[in-house]
Amino acid sequence: MDRFQEMQAFVRIAERQSFTQASEDLQIPRATVTNLIKRIEQRVGTRLLERTTRTVRLTQDGEAYYRRCVRLLADVEEAEGLFRDEAPKGLLRVNLQGTLAKHFVVPALPDFLARYPELALHIGEDDRLVDLVREGVDCVLRAGTLQDSSMVGRRVALLPQVTVASPAYIAAHGEPGSVEALAAHRAINYISSATGKAVPLEFTVDGRVTTVQLGGIVSVTGTDLYTGSAIAGLGLVQVPRYRVAAELADGRLQVLLPDFAPPPMPVSVLYSQNRQLSSRVRVFTQWLRDIFEAAST
Repeated sequence: MDRFQEMQAFVRIAERQSFTQASEDLQIPRATVTNLIKRIEQRVGTRLLERTTRTVRLTQDGEAYYRRCVRLLADVEEAEGLFRDEAPKGLLRVNLQGTLAKHFVVPALPDFLARYPELALHIGEDDRLVDLVREGVDCVLRAGTLQDSSMVGRRVALLPQVTVASPAYIAAHGEPGSVEALAAHRAINYISSATGKAVPLEFTVDGRVTTVQLGGIVSVTGTDLYTGSAIAGLGLVQVPRYRVAAELADGRLQVLLPDFAPPPMPVSVLYSQNRQLSSRVRVFTQWLRDIFEAAST
């Protein structure tokens, strides 16, 4: 194996903090990975990794070597891509927000995999903040305003949102005719995994976004619970319209304050700012943009 492959192994070990996980990612035997690192350390004349029974960490020299390896590997991949028109290949690890995956991504995956037959996908489902480097994830798909400045975001969609409640709730509490009238109402509070606090409701009034924090008797941390609680008549919620299209069609939910709709929800692909954007992530991002655009037409 050449030095390029040795650097690939070293970078993956540093990021995964594990020889075993690195060997699985690279699809080579663990013993081979161990030998590669021994060869690097012998050649450079210093220890690059501190190994214990539980963890693997970079030494001070290893940190410096890692930064140079990341840049070199990115430069090599980019340079090779300039002179050949090859389809991306290898393992692509992505983490998707659950409802977006269910409604938009998974139904269209057969087309993506047929278009790029040499790609293999490892898909995780989550709504939390993900340590891309530590967990070996190439990119994540998330809805909402970007919070983590350590990641680069590429917007792939803006999803229309609605404020809704059940007919039973409206019968009991009345239908608000203005944002001010919401003071007499209650919401189902969605607790943010990032802040641990209830996400306020948002309304567009005279072209500006106004936030309203309503009280409520139910707080939830999951999207299915959020919608389900609204159907049960426990309060009003704000969700992307696609998520409640069936419930609106059959009358289980009703749109409130349509003239003061929430701002559209951005959907973005996020990846580490410390990494060159690989061809695998590039084609996946463009494909996501295409399927969301097709869904909105």
